[in-house]
Amino acid sequence: MSARRFRPCFLSIAIVGLLAGATPAFAQQADGTDTAARNTVFKPGPVEPTPAHLQQIKLPEGFEIGVFASRLLNPRILAVHPAGHIYVSRREQGDVLLLHDADGDGRADGAPTQVLHRPQAHGLAVHGDHLYVVTVKELLRAPIQPDGTLGELELLVDDLPDGGQHPNRTLAFGPDGMLYLSVGSTCNACNETNPEHATILRMKPDGSSRSIFASGLRNTIGFGWQPVTGELWGMDHNIDSLGDEQHPEELNRIEMGKQYGWPHVFADGGLHPQTTPPGGITKAQWRDLSVPMVMGYTAHAAPMQMAFYQGASFPSEYQGDAFVAMRGSWNRKPAAGYEVARVRFERGEPKAIESFASGFLVDGGNAQIARPVGLAVMPDGALLMSDDGNGMIYRIAYNGGTQRAGRQNQPPAPVPAGPMERQARQGHGVPLAFDRRETGQRGGASSSLQTEAFADGQAIPLRYSEYGEGVSPPLRWSAVEGAQSYALVMEDPDAEMPKPFVHWVAWNIPGQSTSLPEGLITHPRLTEPEDLRQGRNSYGSTGYFGPKPPPGTGVHHYHFQVFALDAPLDVAPGADRDTVLEAMRGHVIGKARVIGTFAAPEE
Repeated sequence: MSARRFRPCFLSIAIVGLLAGATPAFAQQADGTDTAARNTVFKPGPVEPTPAHLQQIKLPEGFEIGVFASRLLNPRILAVHPAGHIYVSRREQGDVLLLHDADGDGRADGAPTQVLHRPQAHGLAVHGDHLYVVTVKELLRAPIQPDGTLGELELLVDDLPDGGQHPNRTLAFGPDGMLYLSVGSTCNACNETNPEHATILRMKPDGSSRSIFASGLRNTIGFGWQPVTGELWGMDHNIDSLGDEQHPEELNRIEMGKQYGWPHVFADGGLHPQTTPPGGITKAQWRDLSVPMVMGYTAHAAPMQMAFYQGASFPSEYQGDAFVAMRGSWNRKPAAGYEVARVRFERGEPKAIESFASGFLVDGGNAQIARPVGLAVMPDGALLMSDDGNGMIYRIAYNGGTQRAGRQNQPPAPVPAGPMERQARQGHGVPLAFDRRETGQRGGASSSLQTEAFADGQAIPLRYSEYGEGVSPPLRWSAVEGAQSYALVMEDPDAEMPKPFVHWVAWNIPGQSTSLPEGLITHPRLTEPEDLRQGRNSYGSTGYFGPKPPPGTGVHHYHFQVFALDAPLDVAPGADRDTVLEAMRGHVIGKARVIGTFAAPEE
């Protein structure tokens, strides 16, 4: 490709600041840690689930368990259509099966039907009259026919991150109609290079407008929305190899833009002895940036699919509670998990996690008759549980009293959409940073801002976009007398949601600096330039996120806005734009901007 020269753009600017207080000590790999941990590998073998074994399953009074389907090899995630179509994925076989119970006898009718074949098919969700399926890297959907079979498969997304240690993607639709997709980490504990790992992603039902909803989640396979509050909850797999009792599986209230600790912090503030945060951030500082778990459960229980109960047949005290399949890990002896746990909620808040269905470990805990994975509530209110270790699907029903009249086979009440919609609208419909009250300028100091990448008002080259290499463009400015630090905000006011879309937030650029190089690293704190801090963009990652307007939305305008401050900002790395702007209030002594344009490529 031939080189192309661009006319630099010069604009007036003034700026200032260094971080208040002492610079924190850098965290290094050789930091003096000396920690011993017992690492157990224990895998109870499968045995035939005989009637005698099933009679030993422990359930609350009035409940019973029975075989719904058998000889399925490796059934994993379950999804149920309101019409009674039951779908189950089989990761090992790379397909999705369809089952029915038309006669209502609590057992599947005949042999299952294979309705889809796709390597590594795992997560399932029913949305309207479509079945959504996710593999390691693909999101697909197909229309559901009246008999439950599927129409033509449509590929929506083909670039989800590679799997690594946790390739089992899951997905669910929120009360806001948006699709939420869990992407596990590639490792036990490491600094990921792809910001979409160890996250929950959010996107439209067609796969567009993808963003990172929450991060620092090692592997949240099971998640869902509490029916009373509409808040998102998930159970996260915690880190292995720290001992039989370290550390608990985490119940998290998952909110937009929050970080949940992994890989450096676990549970309610425990520090992982092996890891090192990037950019000289200490683990204690990482803990301050993270949200602790709300509640913990037995270490190495291995939480899988979660299902909030809104059925009509269980006693009323189960309404709004969550069930979680606990598959059991290899990393504990005696083994934990091999059960279905119940999360008790009161007025939308969790109060306890307790065993609901146990006894799948037999022979003194040295063998197992089931490894629970999938959970789904049937239209009649019964709970289905898949077992990928022995090829079974079980049905748990309540027969201890009269079922509530008038509720059978009725759809559950809608889950409130307000919490998710309010989170999505944070920072939406506000002026550009340049025009906000927080950035009102004091004094008349000025400088010039320029970039060699593009001329003011002209197109941004593809390499600086997410359709290209996604590297940040070089920026230069002349020194301002008395400047202590610089702050930078890049926004797109032409985006649909949020409007404006934040592409870059950086602050505490040293006052003696007069440039930022191309391709600035995207850590929350940098060591060069020293102590430069970066925040969360609207995509949900840290640092620069290049232009990525959706196809067909025309030309977007990207405002690079630089501010001069008269005092340093005591703002933690990873903060959002509004937090940074509020800290800047009353300290802006000059500002400038340069505008570049970009439209999605035709191909």
